[in-house]
Amino acid sequence: MTSDPFIGKDISDLFNALTGYSRKDHYIKLLAAPQTMRHQILERIRREIDVHEKFGNGHLIFKMNSLVDYQCIRELYRASRVGVKIDLIVRGICCLRPGIYGLSENIRAISIVGRFLEHSRVYYFRNGGKEEIFMGSADLMPRNLDNRVEVLFPVSSDYIPVVRDVILGTHLKDNIKARLLLPNGRTERIYPQPEEEELDSQFWMLENRGNWDIKTEES
Repeated sequence: MTSDPFIGKDISDLFNALTGYSRKDHYIKLLAAPQTMRHQILERIRREIDVHEKFGNGHLIFKMNSLVDYQCIRELYRASRVGVKIDLIVRGICCLRPGIYGLSENIRAISIVGRFLEHSRVYYFRNGGKEEIFMGSADLMPRNLDNRVEVLFPVSSDYIPVVRDVILGTHLKDNIKARLLLPNGRTERIYPQPEEEELDSQFWMLENRGNWDIKTEES
């Protein structure tokens, strides 16, 4: 739910396009497939590369069900090669191979399969401190980017810390249900280190629902 008038206008234009009353394929705030979503995601990955080469501290965090699209994988490899830190949370199919020297050593990929279907898609771009987060329905797969109507919407700046630190941050620290994807395509279970507390991210989300803003302020 949102009262953002620009997103409301985008949604109206999108439905007009679906019904044939409009040919609009560029929107004010939304990223929409099959028209421009892939291009806009690729441009943001390339922007992260450029900003990292100038200032350092590049960081991408993508959470999705599947990562299959060749063009997106190729740009993630490019970002890794210049030193951008990349964290991937991919529940299902992941065609990218992390941790390969000279190609993807700056990419870490995990899968979390637990009580709940991890169906949310979240795309975080550090962008030199001018952070962007998009959430929505689209996996990075040709079927989603080329053959379906999909939408990603921007998270307002007030909620970026919550999504980045609480939602994504908690999933990245999971050491109970998470599996680490290895360079050879196999996975291994992640166990708590001696100095770490056990963290089941889904259970934590359930137990702490409604307190996310408080947790962010304390962190």
